[in-house]
Amino acid sequence: MYQYFPLWHPPEEVLRMYGKLSPVSHQTYDLYQIFITHNRVWTVRETIGFSILFTIALLAAIYLLRSKKIILSQAISGLILLLFLGIVFGSTVFTRMPMKRQYNLELFWSWKEVFLNHSRELLKENLLNCILLFPMGLLLPLIFDHGLSWWKGLLAGLLVSGMIETFQLIFCRGVFEWDDMVHNSLGCMIGCILMSTAIKWKKWSV
Repeated sequence: MYQYFPLWHPPEEVLRMYGKLSPVSHQTYDLYQIFITHNRVWTVRETIGFSILFTIALLAAIYLLRSKKIILSQAISGLILLLFLGIVFGSTVFTRMPMKRQYNLELFWSWKEVFLNHSRELLKENLLNCILLFPMGLLLPLIFDHGLSWWKGLLAGLLVSGMIETFQLIFCRGVFEWDDMVHNSLGCMIGCILMSTAIKWKKWSV
C-alpha cells in the first residue's frame, strides 16, 4: 500500500529507491515522507462530503441509542471507526496524486527482499502495513459488543484492504499489491483477537 515505484523500473532502480543500493545513506522512504509526498490536503468538496456522511451516521447512532438497540460504547466505537476509515481511504486513495496504473502480483515479494537482500525499509513498510488496520480490528468487537472469531477480523481486514487496493488500481492512485492485502488483513485480525480476548476476560471476571 505504501510502494510508489513504477513497475517498469529495472530491479536495481527499485532497490535504490529503498536505499539498498543508494550511495546516499539518508535516502529513506519512511511512512511520513511518503505521506507528505504523495498526499494532498482534502478539498472543500471532500471535506463537506465526508462531514455529511459522518453527520448521517451520527444521527443514525442517536436514533439507535434512543431506541435502545445499541449501547453508548457501540455508538462511539462505530463513529470512531467511520472517522478512521475516512482518514485511511483519504490518505491511501482519494487524496493521492494520480499516477500511471501499477500493480505487482507477485505474492510475498517484499519478504523475499527482506530475507534475501536484508531490506530494512521493506521490513518497516510491511510492519506499517500490518499496523494500518490494527485499530479497525480493535474497534470491531466493541461495535458488536462481544468477542469475534479471528477469521471474522481477517475477513473484515481483507474486505477493506481489497477495496483500497482496487480503488488504487482503478483510479491510478497507488500500486495494487497482494502483499499489502495480506499485511493489512493480518493487522486487523490481530487487533480483533486482542480486543475479543479482553472482552472475554472482562466478562469472566464479573
